[in-house]
Amino acid sequence: MQALSDVSLTVGKGEVFGLIGPDGAGKTSLYRIICTLLLPDAGTAQVDGFDTVRQMKQIRSRVGYMPGRFSLYQDLTVAENLNFFATLFGTTVEAGYDSIKAIYAQIERFKDRRAGALSGGMKQKLALSCALVHSPSVLFLDEPTTGVDPVSRREFWQMLLMLKERGITIVASTPYLDEVRCCERVAFLSEGRIQGIGEPDVILTEFADVFSPPPIIRAAVPQPCGGETRDEGSDVIEVEHLVKAFGSFRAVDDISFTVKRGEIFGFLGANGAGKTTAMHMLTGLSQPTSGIGTVVGYDIRTQHEQIKKHIGYMSQKFSLYEDLTVAENIRLFAGIYGMKDDEIRRKTDELLERLKFTEHKNDLVSSLPLGWKQKLAFSVSIFHEPGVVFLDEPTGGVDSATRRQFWELIYDAAARGITVFVTTHYMDEAEYCDRISIMVDGKISALGSPDELKRRYNQPDIDHVFTYLARQATRSAD
Repeated sequence: MQALSDVSLTVGKGEVFGLIGPDGAGKTSLYRIICTLLLPDAGTAQVDGFDTVRQMKQIRSRVGYMPGRFSLYQDLTVAENLNFFATLFGTTVEAGYDSIKAIYAQIERFKDRRAGALSGGMKQKLALSCALVHSPSVLFLDEPTTGVDPVSRREFWQMLLMLKERGITIVASTPYLDEVRCCERVAFLSEGRIQGIGEPDVILTEFADVFSPPPIIRAAVPQPCGGETRDEGSDVIEVEHLVKAFGSFRAVDDISFTVKRGEIFGFLGANGAGKTTAMHMLTGLSQPTSGIGTVVGYDIRTQHEQIKKHIGYMSQKFSLYEDLTVAENIRLFAGIYGMKDDEIRRKTDELLERLKFTEHKNDLVSSLPLGWKQKLAFSVSIFHEPGVVFLDEPTGGVDSATRRQFWELIYDAAARGITVFVTTHYMDEAEYCDRISIMVDGKISALGSPDELKRRYNQPDIDHVFTYLARQATRSAD
């Protein structure tokens, strides 16, 4: 397999340059070569005039790098992470403080908190501080805002533009089109090759089929026989006055709502608003402090083990075993859900055919592109036909075309009567939901269909509705 093929590009000093393309395009491999973490098989690369093979030491002292999957030690505190990276680069936090002051000052009061306990926005600021503590001249960012809410993403890019004013060259990859447009130029990478380089709007227009696929047309959902509609007596989630407190802090503060059978329900909120805590109670992973709720007819306080057997769950952080094959993952999860061997074999063949994975059933999951993994993970999560499936940011970091394919799978599941409860930071995906709620400070601030909320708040789209509400938050994201 050739990850990159005859790639050539230049980035000007002090430029904000975007690297964009679908999953598996070769973006991360290119970053690793430029940052001296991977040797090229052919060709040359230079950073600040230094060769990436012969002059690694000089380059490493001049670049900052935020990789997509790992940049912080979750069990170390904020201060310990920063000190570690400063030591790694042969400097100290004190010596590099002026380089990070504007950013680090925003999180310094949390210096004794473990990185794993920070919100997404705070992790971004810490990771960026760690990458800047040695005063690099070039900053490489591999999808740094994946899994972060829209307001925090805007704040992050404001920080990047501030760094540009200091003369730092920035090379960033991102799946978000609004972030692509913050770059001065972008390179579109696909199948290991550069397909085009130019101003963002020029590239996005030239390759609109990749970056702006046509909207999904949702087929009408057939109603049951006998005149009964889907809405009558078909709530699969019921929540009344639900509270989850940690000491005096109410992460979830008196929320009430219902979700109907076959409904696609969007559960939105900024990082730290309480979404994940609420989802953990609904899925039986934690119990409420007060309030009542049922999921597929089971009480979330006393029947959480029954709930786990009748729902599907897909997390952004973990959904599949990477060292097992496609077929082995399917069989494992089907067995966990108590399915019979004959049914597993039959449905496995049907699933592989539907996903066009038949030829890849014996491939290790670790070898699959991210988009493939997520489609497989979703299909595995509903393999046992649960009453409801919980999706926690399922498309984080995935390109537009693959996200569209993923939502076609969601629509198909909803048409079969499976309720879809989904969190997302892509506001265009929120428009695909039947109804959405938006949490602020542990409470549900808005609830209704996308069109209803846009009319209620007089906003052109859900992105603007979300931003309007999220900016009213009074408590810290952490």
